[in-house]
Amino acid sequence: MRPSTRRLVRLVVAALFPAIVTVLGQVAVPLPFIPVPITGQTLGVMLAGALLGSRLGFLSMALFVALVAAGLPLLSAGKGGIGALLGPTGGYVVGFPLAAGVTGWLVERFERGGRPVGTVKLFVAIAAGGLVVEYALGASWLAVVADLSPAQALVSGVLPFIPGDVAKAVLAAVLAAAVRRAYPVRQRLDGLPMGRS
Repeated sequence: MRPSTRRLVRLVVAALFPAIVTVLGQVAVPLPFIPVPITGQTLGVMLAGALLGSRLGFLSMALFVALVAAGLPLLSAGKGGIGALLGPTGGYVVGFPLAAGVTGWLVERFERGGRPVGTVKLFVAIAAGGLVVEYALGASWLAVVADLSPAQALVSGVLPFIPGDVAKAVLAAVLAAAVRRAYPVRQRLDGLPMGRS
């Protein structure tokens, strides 16, 4: 693939993942005891990092956050705008680029030397980026906005989501492993050797 064509494809792929995250955001389960709903959006963030790598994964989710900030109703329940980012769930959304970037960075470390990256390694990368980073940023911002102690933010903004998020991380690892075997997206976009992954 020529460099100019590769750049264009990267832009298209970077724009595709915000659309995927938006669609997954329509799957939302509100919880009566906390202001943060359970959504499918983090599954899209996990996949962005696992499939696109650190730079493009970060870029795709930064584009998503920029579109939300511009007022597009891309979040669950059709929310968007600066107000949505400054609300209780804003830290989770603003954390999307970093979560995808960390996930992608870890996958790239696992790939060094042409080593295969199977489902277990993908799960480890996704859990570290898509869960730990998301929880740290989201709960920290929730504590500030809702005037909660760190312990209260942990109880209300992290613990209820762990079972569902672990299930999403497992699903993301399985899906990413299958996609990477069928079509090594990042290797093709970066012009890297396409050994088995």
